[in-house]
Amino acid sequence: MVIGAGQAGLAASFHLRRRGIDHVVLDADDAPGGAWQHRWDSLSMHDVHGVADLPDSTAPTTDDPHARANVVVPAYFADYERRHDLPVVRPVRVDRVEPDPEPGSDLLVVHAGDRTWRTRTLVNATGTWTRPFVPHYPGQESFAGRQLHTVDFPGPEHFTGQRVLVVGGGASAVQFLGELAPVTDTLWVTRRPPVWRTGDFDPGAGLAAVTLVEERVRAGLPPASVVSVTGLMLRPQEQRAAELGAYERHPMFERIEPHGVRWADGHFEPVDVILWATGFRPAVTHLAPLDLTSEHGGIQLLPVRGNVQGATTAARDRRVQLVGYGPSASTIGASRAGRQAALAVQRCLDSTPAERPADARPA
Repeated sequence: MVIGAGQAGLAASFHLRRRGIDHVVLDADDAPGGAWQHRWDSLSMHDVHGVADLPDSTAPTTDDPHARANVVVPAYFADYERRHDLPVVRPVRVDRVEPDPEPGSDLLVVHAGDRTWRTRTLVNATGTWTRPFVPHYPGQESFAGRQLHTVDFPGPEHFTGQRVLVVGGGASAVQFLGELAPVTDTLWVTRRPPVWRTGDFDPGAGLAAVTLVEERVRAGLPPASVVSVTGLMLRPQEQRAAELGAYERHPMFERIEPHGVRWADGHFEPVDVILWATGFRPAVTHLAPLDLTSEHGGIQLLPVRGNVQGATTAARDRRVQLVGYGPSASTIGASRAGRQAALAVQRCLDSTPAERPADARPA
């Protein structure tokens, strides 16, 4: 059983099928495309930070700089599902996964509304898009303007003539400012000063960044975003915003008032819109009945020697693989981890209950 048909789920399904493992992929969306189909219309293929190849396939490219990513990438995913005859069932929104209550059963039970499936193994590939994170600040409910998160961004043309406060220190915030500053007034705030990167992001730097994330999940800590440890870089399409001063960062405000935000020193800035580019959390609440979370607040994954993006197996239940979680939470990482997850599923299916390693739960 695979839950999710984005980059991670399709990669896992491909490798499961290649190994002859019978499975089904449950996807909550009405159509192929994963989170890509929900991204804002102004996000062009020229703007995306990269679309990784799916296994045995080449990611789409286009000469049209205005080609919409939420059209091109979903079409690629749909074609991939058809060509490889992947067993995707949609729309199916999984509510919870729990151990089979039948005495002596070694199965997992997947619930989705009034439908259930039983499976010996589970590959979870639900990503983060459905769990946007918005921090709480005093007075937030009193704000008279609009508050939006990355998932709600409608495109820069909807903000003309308004003052937009962009909150967040990641790549999305930089991209939003790049789109908004040339058409309207902006203000940028982050909790910490941004770390700017100069020069190319070489493989060595990429490995070091992913290793930091892998170390967290190996310790059972909540995963940090892979992007959060790579640093920020302005692209050519964001230079105009830079010239306008959009990337002059301000520290976080103390409270929100009806018509703006106020800092601890009393300084006030009027704003019409607050755009929360504050990231996402892993969409794993449906796994809560399996008690996978460590005392440190994250799902601990077992390390794979020599492969930092191959950590997919839940330490507390080795029947469960998480792809697109922690070190594989990127398009490249998700594709690579799909193969590792299929290998782990094969090992689990080939073993008998007596042969399977004991779950790594504290005594």
